[in-house]
Amino acid sequence: MLILRVRSRNCQLLTSRFLANVFPRQLFKTASFFTTTYNCTQSAPDFIKFVNASPSPFHAVETARKSLLSAGFEEIHERDSWSGKLKIGGKYFFTRNKSCVAAFAVGGEYTSGNGFSVVGAHTDSPCLKVKPHSKKEKVGYTQVGVQTYGGGLWHTWFDRDLGIAGRAFVKTADNKYEHRLVQIARPILRIPTLAIHLDRGVNDAFKFNNEVQLTPILAAAATKALNAESAPNADQHAPLLLKLLAEEMKVEASQIGDFELCLYDTQPSAIGGAENEYIFSARLDNLMMSYCSVTALINSATTASLEKDSNIRVVVLFDNEEVGSVSAHGAGSNLLEVTLRRLAAEVGADDQTKAQQSGFERAMTRSLLISADMAHAIHPNYVEKHEENHRPYMNKGVVVKQNANQRYATTAVSTTLLREVAKRAGVPLQEFVVRNDSPCGSTIGPMLSAQLGLRTIDVGNAQLSMHSIRETCGTEDVKSAIDLFESFFHDFAAVDASLTVD
Repeated sequence: MLILRVRSRNCQLLTSRFLANVFPRQLFKTASFFTTTYNCTQSAPDFIKFVNASPSPFHAVETARKSLLSAGFEEIHERDSWSGKLKIGGKYFFTRNKSCVAAFAVGGEYTSGNGFSVVGAHTDSPCLKVKPHSKKEKVGYTQVGVQTYGGGLWHTWFDRDLGIAGRAFVKTADNKYEHRLVQIARPILRIPTLAIHLDRGVNDAFKFNNEVQLTPILAAAATKALNAESAPNADQHAPLLLKLLAEEMKVEASQIGDFELCLYDTQPSAIGGAENEYIFSARLDNLMMSYCSVTALINSATTASLEKDSNIRVVVLFDNEEVGSVSAHGAGSNLLEVTLRRLAAEVGADDQTKAQQSGFERAMTRSLLISADMAHAIHPNYVEKHEENHRPYMNKGVVVKQNANQRYATTAVSTTLLREVAKRAGVPLQEFVVRNDSPCGSTIGPMLSAQLGLRTIDVGNAQLSMHSIRETCGTEDVKSAIDLFESFFHDFAAVDASLTVD
C-alpha cells in the first residue's frame, strides 16, 4: 500500500490530482491519505495554479491581468491620457508589450509629493527560445532550432518532456494582425542525451555544445508528407510546427505571422516532500515573487485599508531581468520612472501648482522599493558554498539580501524600515551574504535605485536549484512573502514617518 502524509485538505486534493496523472490507476486506488497537524495554507496550491497557467511571460502577465480585473482593478493604457481618470482610492493597471504589467492603488489620503510603496519583480525565467529560422532536418529527424535565454542550467533540459508557449500574431480577414497567446501543452519536443555506451566518460563530466547538442527533436522527418501545408514562413520553420500552432489557435497556418515562443517542461508543478513542505516547479525564479506581490496588492487594496493610506501602492512585474533588463519592457527602461512621474503629476493635485511640479522629486524621498527576487537556500550537499553566518533556509521566512559591492541595493535604512514592517506582520526575516570567494548575482534593485534615487531593499524566498528546469522552494514561504508585502502596503507610510535620514 502506498501511504502519503498530507498536511491539509487543500494539499490532499492537489496531491491526489497529481497522483492520478502520474501513477497507474490500480496503484492509485490503493493509496491512503491522512492529514497531519501541519498547517498548509491555500497560498501554496494557489501559487501552483498560477505557475502552471504561466509557461511564458506573456501567459504570466495575462494570468495577473485576469486576477487584477477580478479584484476590481481598472485596465488603462500608457498611450492614453490619464488626466481626470485617476481617482483617490482608485485601483488601476496597464501592460507593456504584454510581458510586463504595472498595477497601483491610490491611498485615500494621497496628495502629490507623498510616497510610493513599490514592489518590483520579473516575469521571465531562463529558457530555450525558438529561433527566427528554426527549421532543421538531420539524419531523418525534424528538429527545432533554439537559442538559450538567460543563464540556465542547460543540462537539466535534457530528457524532459517539452511543450511550447508564447505569443503569435495572426492575420485576420480584414488584413489586421491580432495578438494571440498560444500554448501546446503536450510534450512535442525532447532533447535526448547520448547513451552511456557511446560516451563512457559522461558521468565524470557532462559536456555539450549549446548550439549542436541542445537542439530538440520535433518528429521523424518521414512525417514530412503529412505536414505539407503551405505558409508564408514555411521556409523558416518546420511546416509541422506551424501546423501544430495553427491547430492550437484554430487558424490556418497561412495566417500566422511572427511569433515569440519558448520551450517549457510540461510536467506540472507539485507539492512534495515527506511532509509536503516543498514546492517542485519550473520558473520559481521569479514567478513566485510575481505571484506574491500581485496577490498582496490585491489583498491590501480594500476600501477600508486604502482610505487611511497616504501613499500609492505599486507593483511592477518587468520582463528581461534574466538577460540584464535592458529592453523597452525591462527594469532598465523608463517604465517605472514614467509611471511614477505620471502618478505624481495627475493624482491629487492641480496641474498648475508649483507643489505639483516637484511632486515626483519629493515623492522619491518618501518612497521605498522592495526588489523581490528569489534567494539561494542552504544546500545540504554543498554547505561550503554558503557564508557560514548567512545561510537561508526554506520555510524559515523571507530572505534579505545584502552585498557590500552594491550587487544588491539593501542598506541599513531600508533594512530598518522593512524589519518594522515584518514585525507588524509577524513574518520572520533571514539574511543572505555571498562568500568573498564567490561571485554574486544581481537584481533589478541596484539599477532602479540608481535611476530614481529611490531607497531600495532586495528580498526573496529561499530556493534550491535556481535556474534549473525544475526548482524547489518552501510551501510556507508563499504565505510569508504575501503577508510581508501586504503589511508593507498597509503600514509603510506610518513606519516611514518614524525614520528620517536625509
